[in-house]
Amino acid sequence: MADNFLERHYQDYELRKEAYLRKKKHLPRVVHRPERPEDEAL
Repeated sequence: MADNFLERHYQDYELRKEAYLRKKKHLPRVVHRPERPEDEAL
């Protein structure tokens, strides 16, 4: 496109994404541990 519409919107998206990821790193990390299956041999 002549006015670089898509390029500008993609740059805006990248900036928002970068800010989101930077903010997300400061939050406490939630660790999901898979539950151990019960021993099927018993």
